[in-house]
Amino acid sequence: MTETPTIKTAKPRLLSLDVFRGITVAFMTLVNNPGDWGHIYTPLEHSEWNGCTPTDLVFPFFLFIVGVSIVYALESKKTDLSLHRKLIIGVLRRAVILYLIGLVLNLFPYLHFSTVRIPGVIQRIAVVYAIAGLFYIYGNRKVWINAFVIILVAYFLIMTFIPVPGVGYANLNPETNLGAWIDRTILGEAHLWKSSKTWDPEGILSTVPAVATALFGILVGTYLKRKDKADAQKVSWLFAVGVLAVIAGLLVDLFFPINKALWTSSFVLYTGGLATIGLTLLYWLVDVQGYKRFTKPFVIFGVNAITVYTLSGLIPRVLSMITVHNAAGKTVNGHEYLYDTFFTPYFSPINASLAGGLTYVLIWFVILWLMYRKNIIIKV
Repeated sequence: MTETPTIKTAKPRLLSLDVFRGITVAFMTLVNNPGDWGHIYTPLEHSEWNGCTPTDLVFPFFLFIVGVSIVYALESKKTDLSLHRKLIIGVLRRAVILYLIGLVLNLFPYLHFSTVRIPGVIQRIAVVYAIAGLFYIYGNRKVWINAFVIILVAYFLIMTFIPVPGVGYANLNPETNLGAWIDRTILGEAHLWKSSKTWDPEGILSTVPAVATALFGILVGTYLKRKDKADAQKVSWLFAVGVLAVIAGLLVDLFFPINKALWTSSFVLYTGGLATIGLTLLYWLVDVQGYKRFTKPFVIFGVNAITVYTLSGLIPRVLSMITVHNAAGKTVNGHEYLYDTFFTPYFSPINASLAGGLTYVLIWFVILWLMYRKNIIIKV
């Protein structure tokens, strides 16, 4: 992997945002790294199609956090028009680096450019960050709200009314929806998600409503930064907004189902509402009431989020490339050897899988704690 990070001393931050990010990243590390993919508790799996499990909340929460973070990173410079060019270059530079990191992750370790998956989680983060960052620099609250509404309404109309070429009618099925057709047409089946090759959960069209998730975060972050509002007022209003967004998402779900893979408008509203509720509660608890004793483990995860996401995905691949002989003389890869040695003899299959995932999270906590103690924050 090629990365060009800089090591900086942490600046004063919104502590509740770091805690929220840390909770999200720690949970992401758990669900992305079970001991055994064949034995997973249901809440730690993605929905098969429609619906939303706790695991389905990880990605939208992270994009929501991206939106809030844009406000806290750029607000002080946004008002100075002379700095806009520098801000735009910085946003686009970071987006390009993030996209390349995601692409390198997809290429590792075999460098098969002819079949590399072009979309991906970090790639979507990069694209959403770039678009949302430009919206923030050039827009205002009215622009963000209008864009948010237009995206959700337009996406609903596009997905449910435009006939799909070769199919003849609009639909929301995995392989025959309009987004899947666009991905196959533009990217080609060889460059899509390897588990399907006919559609991609981070595809082109579904990235558009993902921008709305970041805009939701921008609106929340902007309100949190307002100096003319008391903390109690911020908490009550944002909590109400979160609840109303969840209700709206459930209502829209009746005719445009909550679906992560399609990133439907109902999914944006539902997950954005839950993210708003979660961040608001943490803001009240941590930043307003000052309860900070429990925050350190999550801050440790939160301040190096991209680092843990990138490397936690690489290490299992490296282990799978190592072959060893187990006690029975069978040739297995490094991951299987460690898992069969330390977990399967002592737990039921599903609990062994959970124990393996939790152990991996703990290992990463130790690594990140050592980085935190040395004040090392790796940023793109």
